[in-house]
Amino acid sequence: MKKVLFAVLVLAALALAACGGGSNAVATLAPVPAEYAGQANPLAADAAAAGAEVFKTNCESCHGPQGHGDGPAGVALDPAPKNLPELAAQAGDDYLYWRINTGKEGTSMVAWKGVLTDEQIWQAIAFVRTLK
Repeated sequence: MKKVLFAVLVLAALALAACGGGSNAVATLAPVPAEYAGQANPLAADAAAAGAEVFKTNCESCHGPQGHGDGPAGVALDPAPKNLPELAAQAGDDYLYWRINTGKEGTSMVAWKGVLTDEQIWQAIAFVRTLK
């Protein structure tokens, strides 16, 4: 009986480990659609100051003050919000602009197109690039 219980526990531990344990690590990124591909932030790096305000008002509640996906609203989301410094290290401006504009199906990331101006989205991207 003890051997069976031990085997069940080991299998359960392996199954949980294979699921990733709920991590918000960045996976392989989806390809950027043609209409967004190749877009680069047209604003200078000093746009990050204005982007900090855009981020604080619209993004911080889910992504947290440093963008680590640990904001007070994000704690209850499944899947958890992305860790933005990790994502920004892998993604180009075009990917970030696309995701902010259109959101991401199957997550709580909403489309900000029509809510934020293009300039505000680019400002937010400039700010996200400063996060560590």
